[in-house]
Amino acid sequence: MPEPLDAALTEVRELLLDPALTRAVAAGRRRGQRPSVVRAELRPVVLKAGPRLQISTSDGSRPYTRNVAPGAEAGSAVDALLAEPFGNWHVETADATLQLRVTKSGEAQVHRAAATRTAAEPVGHDRAKEYLLDPGDPIFTEIGGSAAKRRQVDAFLRALAATLPEELTGPLRVVDLGCGNAYLTFAAYRYLTGRGLDVELVGVDVREDQRRRNTELAERLGWAGRVSFVAGTIADAVVEPAPDLVLALHACDTATDEALARAVRWNARWVLAAPCCHHDLAAQLRSRPAPAPYELLTRQGILRERFADVLTDALRAGLLRLHGYRAEVVEFVDSRHTPRNLLVRARRTGAAPTEGQRAEYRELVDQWQVTPRLAALLAEDAPTA
Repeated sequence: MPEPLDAALTEVRELLLDPALTRAVAAGRRRGQRPSVVRAELRPVVLKAGPRLQISTSDGSRPYTRNVAPGAEAGSAVDALLAEPFGNWHVETADATLQLRVTKSGEAQVHRAAATRTAAEPVGHDRAKEYLLDPGDPIFTEIGGSAAKRRQVDAFLRALAATLPEELTGPLRVVDLGCGNAYLTFAAYRYLTGRGLDVELVGVDVREDQRRRNTELAERLGWAGRVSFVAGTIADAVVEPAPDLVLALHACDTATDEALARAVRWNARWVLAAPCCHHDLAAQLRSRPAPAPYELLTRQGILRERFADVLTDALRAGLLRLHGYRAEVVEFVDSRHTPRNLLVRARRTGAAPTEGQRAEYRELVDQWQVTPRLAALLAEDAPTA
């Protein structure tokens, strides 16, 4: 039930200045308003001079951190942040969690919950966080998503965190190909801006109704100027200028190949694609005998399907290497959460392929007599004599 905003912010102020505070985040913007910073994070720290309240803010291009003393200095700093037209507050203390979202009418939608801890865990203990992006983050109030989907997205973000250099600064242009309901799109934007990066993110999906839905969500979150959506196919959707980072989570079958091909055409600096089903090579393997002595690998249907998965992603990684990328295939989430748990992760180096890499790829393709879809897509871009 909506509450008066002033009263809710007074409650937030008390929690922010409470010695039991563990962490707080302010982000988003209210309808028709824009804060002077895109995000603020507060947490208690202990310095040589004593306890301080650490306040980290980002203006969209770089982070700024300061440590304020308890009392009047902290109170003044907190009041200044509460005066900013943030759309969301998430506050955690040792005893409680509060989530506040400002509605379109300017009221507060507040969710309060008691903190939970195990019997063996002392009060105030800083538990290892299970998620990279807090599942209590206010964005999940808007975007929804099952626990399984949140875990997949969080695992994808962990792979992203391991891919981008720590010293990276903005601006960063990102595209999420085959974004669907845009769980990854919005979560990636939250995570990347939380690192202090100036991010522009475009989500691409073939359905116009998805574009409209996701655009409305971006507006409610206060991100309409930074997160946008395009209706179109992965192969043909207009995305300008070219992105630095390409994401694709569970694009079906050869849609993953289309995502990788577009990334190569764009000369994207980083690519993270988690494939879904692998029907294309599986069909090719069914249509011809396996080379000796590998008949046992494809005689049984279930083994042929699994081998097709492995062969497809191995050839994708090999092709990316031939086009100037350092590529690897890794497990990004436990298989109990999704059987489609592999990730093709690549970083552009611009290095020319070696003769050994060319031969390795060609021998594998020739031996199995297959034509990877990604190879065909990239061949379309090859210059003609």
